[in-house]
Amino acid sequence: MADTAEGVIAGKRPRSVRAVLLALMIAMMLAMLDNMIVGTAMPTIVGDLGGLEHLSWVVTGYTLATAASTPVWGKVGDMYGRKGAFLGSIVIFLIGSALSGMAQDMGQLIGFRAVQGLGAGGLMVGVMAIIGDLVPPRERGKYQGMMAGVMALAMIGGPLVGGTITDNWGWRWAFYINLPLGAIALALVTVVLQLPKKRSKAGIDYLGVVLLTVGITAIVLVTTWGGTEYAWTSARIMELTGIGVAALIGFVFWQTKAAEPVVPLHIFKSRNFTLMAVIGFITGFVMFGATLFLPLYQQAVQGASATNSGLLLLPMLGAMLLTSMVAGRITTNSGRYKIFPIAGGVLMIAGLYLLSTMDTGTSRFTSGVYMAVVGAGMGCLMQITMLVAQNSVQMKDMGVASSSSTLFRTLGSSFGVAIMGALFNHRVQDVMAERAGAVGAKMTAQSAQLDADSLAKLPAAAREAYQHAVSSGTHSAFLLGALVAVPVLIAALFVKEVPLKGGPKAAGEGADAAPQPMAEAL
Repeated sequence: MADTAEGVIAGKRPRSVRAVLLALMIAMMLAMLDNMIVGTAMPTIVGDLGGLEHLSWVVTGYTLATAASTPVWGKVGDMYGRKGAFLGSIVIFLIGSALSGMAQDMGQLIGFRAVQGLGAGGLMVGVMAIIGDLVPPRERGKYQGMMAGVMALAMIGGPLVGGTITDNWGWRWAFYINLPLGAIALALVTVVLQLPKKRSKAGIDYLGVVLLTVGITAIVLVTTWGGTEYAWTSARIMELTGIGVAALIGFVFWQTKAAEPVVPLHIFKSRNFTLMAVIGFITGFVMFGATLFLPLYQQAVQGASATNSGLLLLPMLGAMLLTSMVAGRITTNSGRYKIFPIAGGVLMIAGLYLLSTMDTGTSRFTSGVYMAVVGAGMGCLMQITMLVAQNSVQMKDMGVASSSSTLFRTLGSSFGVAIMGALFNHRVQDVMAERAGAVGAKMTAQSAQLDADSLAKLPAAAREAYQHAVSSGTHSAFLLGALVAVPVLIAALFVKEVPLKGGPKAAGEGADAAPQPMAEAL
């Protein structure tokens, strides 16, 4: 595909356009919804299959496979064609889903979840890269609201759908539900989407794939196990840290030598791309930390029901959706976008600081307002970071740009959950020891997160102590998040507002010029 060939989504065949977008949004929904549905079903799965001691690996195996395969899918799409790579990721995801639903023990489930994760790594990257192929950046803002809406729907609806499916159909349908949705996406993409075929003469950089996989796996395991399975200073964590650092250093060195590198380092020569990688990492850090601790705070301190836990995030997700739609529309109409990362950094810092001030007396309305401030900040950042990253590279690197941005956000979420979680757990245990003595310390020795049943069984004094402990823990976690978010604002100030491709300036024909259509894209 020529670098100068930019696609337009508002082309000659609106029905085909809508069908492609529907398929892409379904695939995106599959990637985001799965973990949330499965998380709700986990107690039932353990009750049926046993293997409680291996429970965490059901999620960890999926996460590892997704993170490790993400950059590979992006590169394969760049080398051999976006459509084939995307279809392959859907097929692998559906095979993993079907096998997971048929699992007979915890070992099988963990292995099949890893297969599912391999496919999931290509779903989000495929969606972003295909949209990047079909839609010039100037027009891409129109569709940010759709992607933000899918994300919000997955976060809100995931627990509700998971609970309903598990209660009425059984936990196996938490996996089988992917099959009809995936089949629809597969059929639509196969029939409607037409992209130029590619064939690279260079082979896949297998050594680069291995080094990157080892490095990412070690990092995710450190952030997953550190402070929970093993102490942060334990030999196992130190070994994994050393392996991860060595593998990534080797990977960076090898990428300068490889004929067709998995992640071509020249994309980081673009200042905007590098800044977007930093912003994406921190956004992932903050977002997944917030979605972990906000429901816990509202359940433990404010007495909210765990059944509708997804709805507890509605103020944050609603604000994120609305702001993303507004940001996309303004970006499309004006071609200007620098203001949004700056505004997002300010709002995110302010919102996280406000969340850190919550205590046992904070009302749900007040906490909802604070959550909305954070959500507005995320809405200014979530899709703009991908938009600017894709606008900073040539069309031939669209896949690796999309996958690298997704990978940085994924790694940020792993670090956010681990570091904010470690700080939260430490603070809760300290406060419980102070307020409830040895009994309080014993209560939270295994886990600082008590479920609703355990909390209801506590004596009134112990329950009050735990509420204060959770309030103190969330204060520390969100205050850390506010500090971590400061580099977002700093990075945003250094973003250079390069004209978005596909606009009047890009076409070079003045204000009334039309964008160049991509040859037979649809």
